[in-house]
Amino acid sequence: MGFKGGTKFLTSHRGTAAYQLVCFRSQISNPVGLVYRENPIMLSFNVILFALILNILLSRTIQLLLKPLRQPRLVCQLIGGVMMGPSLLARHKSFTSLVFPFTSDFVLENLGRMGVTLFLFVIGVKMDLGLLKRSGKKHLYIALAGVFGPLLIVSIVAVLTKESMDEELARVSSIGEIALSLSVTTFPVHYTILEELNLLRSEVGNMALSIALISDAIGINFMVVFEAMKQGDSSAQSIIWYSISCVVMAAFTPVIRRAMVWIIEQTQEGEAVDQFYVIAILLGSFVAAFVTDMFGLGIANGSFWLGLMMPDGRPLGSTLVQKSETIITEVFMPCSFVFMGLSTDFYAMKEAGWSALRPLFGLVISGYLSKFFCTMLAAKVVGVSWRDSLAVSLILSLRGYVELVLYVHWVDRNVIGLPGYSLMILGTIVVVGILTPLISILYDPSKPYMLKQRRTIQHTAQGDHLRILVCIRDKTNLPSLINLLQLFHPTVQNPFSLHAFYLVELIGRANPVFVEHQNQELEDLSGRFPDLEIIHHALKQYQEGREECVELHLFSAATVKPTMYQDVCKLALISKAAFIILPLKKKLAGEMETTEQWGGESGSIITQILDNAPCSVGLLVEKAERWQLPQIASYNFIVLFLGGPDSREALAFSDRMSGNPCVSLTVVRFLASNAEGDDEMQRKLDDGVVTSFWVKNEANEKVNYREVVIRNGADTASAIVGMAAEKYYHMWIVGRKQGINPSLLEGLSTWSDHKEEMGILGDYLSFSESVNSDSVMVVQKQVLTGKGPNFFTPPGSIVSFMRRGRLFW
Repeated sequence: MGFKGGTKFLTSHRGTAAYQLVCFRSQISNPVGLVYRENPIMLSFNVILFALILNILLSRTIQLLLKPLRQPRLVCQLIGGVMMGPSLLARHKSFTSLVFPFTSDFVLENLGRMGVTLFLFVIGVKMDLGLLKRSGKKHLYIALAGVFGPLLIVSIVAVLTKESMDEELARVSSIGEIALSLSVTTFPVHYTILEELNLLRSEVGNMALSIALISDAIGINFMVVFEAMKQGDSSAQSIIWYSISCVVMAAFTPVIRRAMVWIIEQTQEGEAVDQFYVIAILLGSFVAAFVTDMFGLGIANGSFWLGLMMPDGRPLGSTLVQKSETIITEVFMPCSFVFMGLSTDFYAMKEAGWSALRPLFGLVISGYLSKFFCTMLAAKVVGVSWRDSLAVSLILSLRGYVELVLYVHWVDRNVIGLPGYSLMILGTIVVVGILTPLISILYDPSKPYMLKQRRTIQHTAQGDHLRILVCIRDKTNLPSLINLLQLFHPTVQNPFSLHAFYLVELIGRANPVFVEHQNQELEDLSGRFPDLEIIHHALKQYQEGREECVELHLFSAATVKPTMYQDVCKLALISKAAFIILPLKKKLAGEMETTEQWGGESGSIITQILDNAPCSVGLLVEKAERWQLPQIASYNFIVLFLGGPDSREALAFSDRMSGNPCVSLTVVRFLASNAEGDDEMQRKLDDGVVTSFWVKNEANEKVNYREVVIRNGADTASAIVGMAAEKYYHMWIVGRKQGINPSLLEGLSTWSDHKEEMGILGDYLSFSESVNSDSVMVVQKQVLTGKGPNFFTPPGSIVSFMRRGRLFW
């Protein structure tokens, strides 16, 4: 049986611990259990499990409670760790003896350091140093002002308050490290926050990442200088050895980079990197951390620098991130926050007193304020708007994981003590907790995509270019898209511009990539976009013979799924698209491939595009797997018209294909019995559009129109099943919303699993076994930002045709 003795005490306000002499058994057998009055947490492994469970429960609960305040995950995890520390729960001896016995600190501390080491390695893998070359002069000027301005101001404050500092803090090297940390903007911190706020693809997010990367490059060089000065506090010989270590590390960089390229060359195209290499590289991150710590360069620097040497993206970077990111963020990082929380003691700040903390507090406040104002003013001087300047300055003032590691490093180096460390942790919680919600409130990335002018098929004049944006997730989307484009029937009199957008999920790199292929060779991008050549060849083949009436523009983007909708909406805005086509594929089990391709259900990319698109949107559901259309004389399309804006846009969509001699089009209008419950204004608009369509196509024998009077959703379903049994329709076209009368779909919503995305009727047509077809097109008309519709229409459109007096209700 082990025993403990001695006294644990604080030697001064700096909080340096003098540990007691302890005797305990080196090998503890598994306890029998609580039934026999033995503490199961005496085992180190059980300590880890209990600490992880408690920290995750606390942080998740705090995250749930603070969700209305838009608090980031970092703040919740820090608060959870602090609550477990001596500031709250660990202040009670009963809790400490039960949950954190003496041996737990060592285990949790080392697991926490391992977590930070691996986390920084993954962030290094994701970083694209090529962004430095692509950064403009504006980014450089803002970065320089944002680093050197605060560095100068904090240094001046340090000189003015140096007499009140203690000996260690008053050293030039200590002041330099603190001033540098308050001045430099670190890329890993801002990437994680921007990813959580879904701002990676926004203009402000792109600017902030570029500035952060430049700032990091400046900061690394200054850090080496200040670390050398810190080494020189002991002897001049230490500076020499430190410099030699830096040179040796730099010399090995090309060797390691070449080894990584060799691993990529050994990997077959389209396959993941061999497991052996992945394990070797992850172990190499620990080796790099050990080497840099041995040379005095810091344990976190080695893994981070090794990550920077990794070729980002596919196949190596993506494989490393996929196989390690979850275990690092969900298992190892909570250990880090437990360790940081156990090291944070707000009562130590009280014991130290204001006089001891005032110099450090002055440095911190001057650093935060000067960083904010210098960045904002520099951004405004180079031509950024006040709103964006404020957003960028708020983003670049954030603190995060890197700073937390630095605080621990400062304690190890005796730069600050326990009270100072607790002050820095408190400052991080307050600053990030205030700035993050301000950023999310100030800058909404969806606002620029919403328009007050009409961009729809219905409002595109005959003879004008109909601009269509086709989104492609992989080569399996090509058959349904090419088949639809072949039947769209563009002519010289009615041409259209096709913007094909190939979207790839961003894995293994931090900054998103957007490429216009008219300006870059395809061979240079095959590694990032694996299906690019196949997609390009298929679209070019479709364009052959149609050059006079079809303009083709190909774009690609690699981005994370939460911000993928921003890329789609932004390109639709720039290209002035009137219609976006999103392909979906039905699975054999009756589900939709939204989880794999478009990111899930209610929070999917599809829902985001539908809510924020600057034009109309069409969801193309492929029910029959075909690589090409069957060679038949006629293709049967049917439009189910329930009324309302979406149905009118669906009718305009089908009207564009009615001129194709190979297409037979049937339009079925559903009317409520006695028109009870109809929206009168919408019904009048429906009457006008339907009449206009019929007047235009009355002489076309391949266009049929009929009306069906129904009472409820059961009648609607019966009518649809009867139509499907009467004739095989290759495509069913329907509006997404429920129409002008809720009774038309009454009762059908009970059986709808995808109504948030597809609408009630679209979901029924896509998944009903009684409706056989090749595909289903669900159409949503553009959602405007203004109140009510904008009635301006170009001459030659259906609505303007109505206004010339040709139609009556």
